[in-house]
Amino acid sequence: MLIDFVPTVNGVSLAEAPAFKKAPGGASANVAVGIARLGGFAAFIGKVGEDEFGYMLADILKQNNVDNSGMRFDPHARTALAFVTLRSDGEHEFMFYRNPSADMLLRENEIDASLIKKKSGCILSYDPNLRLPLWPSAEAAREGIMSIWNQSDITKISEEEVTFLIGGDDPYDDDVVLKKFFHPNLKLLLVTEGAQGCRYYTKEFKGRVVGVKVDAVDTTGAGDAFVGGILNILTSDPNLYKVQLNTSFAFEHLLGEDLGPLSVKELQSLEKQLEGALQLARQRKKQILTEEMEDLCKKERHLGDINQQLKIKLNEEGHTLKAIQNLWGSSSAAGNSNFHLHPSHQVNHMECQPEPFLQIGYHHYAASDQGTSAPKSMAGEANFFPAGWALSTPPFKL
Repeated sequence: MLIDFVPTVNGVSLAEAPAFKKAPGGASANVAVGIARLGGFAAFIGKVGEDEFGYMLADILKQNNVDNSGMRFDPHARTALAFVTLRSDGEHEFMFYRNPSADMLLRENEIDASLIKKKSGCILSYDPNLRLPLWPSAEAAREGIMSIWNQSDITKISEEEVTFLIGGDDPYDDDVVLKKFFHPNLKLLLVTEGAQGCRYYTKEFKGRVVGVKVDAVDTTGAGDAFVGGILNILTSDPNLYKVQLNTSFAFEHLLGEDLGPLSVKELQSLEKQLEGALQLARQRKKQILTEEMEDLCKKERHLGDINQQLKIKLNEEGHTLKAIQNLWGSSSAAGNSNFHLHPSHQVNHMECQPEPFLQIGYHHYAASDQGTSAPKSMAGEANFFPAGWALSTPPFKL
């Protein structure tokens, strides 16, 4: 666990940042907090410095209902610091201060064994969370990551990490991925692909889940949130990964077909998945409707602003729209207007049906030396509109 310092403005490099604000960080702590916020139980084992930052991090875990009894405080080393930013080109930039920091100095005899239950059937997950600046070299990173690879039950890895670990092979070839990363102890392999979603692999099947389109602000910690959600679901149903939920599978069972081969546990697992999928669908529908309503409200406000601007413009000229309409009607009735109130049947470029329209434009004019003259239309014809107004063609668009 460490302190992240992030720029106070978005889309800049660390060198360009005008200032930074501190935030709690660290992948394992992020996952623990995510699980706790989803209603699960989470505990954190790690080491921080016996300093203000270390005590702050311990308090934050406690505030988020994470068991922090496994934390240790080192009086001789500081809490780790990291400066991180998401540049305008979409790339993360990291700078770490840990030479060494307290989190690197946790010893085996300081670990609370009661919080670790691998031998009693606990699922062990692994996320390499590659940060090359923390390794002496790229080769050392590869060796270190793969040295404990075969210990996990569930492994989450990003597409960038796949590319890094397999070398020159195709990172999107399922056979390549399975050959490199799947091992006998592994139950579920997840490959995240950012906005595109993720791939999943088990011993029996493989597949892909597409991403949900959102307006991303900052993707820092998104992978940790993903892992937290997966682990929280699996704690409620450890066998969930055994059932493949794809479109055809789901519809077959929704329609009541091919239920015979499924066991009670598999049916219960299917039921939970369908309930979860339905909940997600409802949430997404609500989100879409909310976004559409907000868009309509924005358009309504925009039209209101235009209407208000038109009223102000008319009032500035000392005339109201009603007065202009009355004057138009009176001048037409007197036979003094050279303009005809009939629909225009000009064909537009979109080949739509012609619609009647009346066009009013505003034209400045100067009074003659002999006195005030009537305004002129585009054709130079006199009309009886108030000073400054005249009919115009082609259309004058507001």
